[in-house]
Amino acid sequence: MKAVRISTVLCFAIVLSIFSAQPVSAQTAPEQKNPVQTSPNRDESPDADNSSADQDVGRNKNNERYRIGFQDTLEIVVSKHAELSQVASVNSDGTINMPRIDMPIVAVCKTERELKQTIESLYKSFLRTPYVTVRTVDQKSQQFGVVGAVVKPGSFYLSQRIQLLGLISLAGGPDVEKAGSKVRIARIGNFSACNESPNSADSGEKVEFITYNLKDVQDGKQNPWMQPGDVVSVLTADEAYVVGNVVKPTTITLQEPKTLTQAIAKASGLDSTARTDKVTIQRQIPGDLNKTELVFNLKDITNKKIPDPQLQANDIIVVSNDNVKSVRNGFLKAISGGIGNIFLRLPAP
Repeated sequence: MKAVRISTVLCFAIVLSIFSAQPVSAQTAPEQKNPVQTSPNRDESPDADNSSADQDVGRNKNNERYRIGFQDTLEIVVSKHAELSQVASVNSDGTINMPRIDMPIVAVCKTERELKQTIESLYKSFLRTPYVTVRTVDQKSQQFGVVGAVVKPGSFYLSQRIQLLGLISLAGGPDVEKAGSKVRIARIGNFSACNESPNSADSGEKVEFITYNLKDVQDGKQNPWMQPGDVVSVLTADEAYVVGNVVKPTTITLQEPKTLTQAIAKASGLDSTARTDKVTIQRQIPGDLNKTELVFNLKDITNKKIPDPQLQANDIIVVSNDNVKSVRNGFLKAISGGIGNIFLRLPAP
């Protein structure tokens, strides 16, 4: 019986050792499948960098259209070689300098991915498998300008796409007292001087002007995507002028359409000697050196016999003097003044 008990214990111990040994072999098995990970002679570990590489690819995919410009600052990282990594500014000739690379490297007009591939190919002469990441940390070549009737005109450097309304917002929005009804974009073209086609360099630089209604932009009806180098001008409101026989000669701001009678009302109306049947609008016609005179009868406008004319930029409204009214008013003033003097001269009773 004692021998049977000993054999039973031995069998149990053997079985226990077998089950307890299985987890150990399961843990060590994966290490034998990929011995490359532990190789000490490699200059980079691709599998270890897969997550960052995927992120870099995703980011470059979003910025694939962006090409490095002359004033940009680049962060260049050579994996496992901190002595080769650096933050470099693009030189005035469009190149950058890298450690252990004797010649300057052209960076301008390349995408981040293209520059990365160029640097990797140069480092292959003394690194086994170089892995490089390039990131533009300061994109100063993506310049936009906003001028005119805005709160904060200036230049803006952006690292992402932007639409017209967003760019105007960066400048503080339109100046409510000065802004007119138009927004004009001066599109210089490829601001970074990177020619997409070989023949584009011979075509010369052309500036395209595109005009939008400010209200349509603010309402979202017209909100185009901007291009690097665009200069946005929120035009100041056009003006017209009211002179002659009105109570208060004034300047009319045409922030919104205004008519002849509205302009006269803004000048506090006609004075007592104004001629209502001959109100003239002096208008400069483009291409004509002489001003055109348009004559209107205010009574016809009031009686709706003719439409109330809409004013244009730099119109001058001249309200003529009515000679009959002037003589009559002068006579009445003289009489009233004379009568007053007579009473002043009468002796006291």
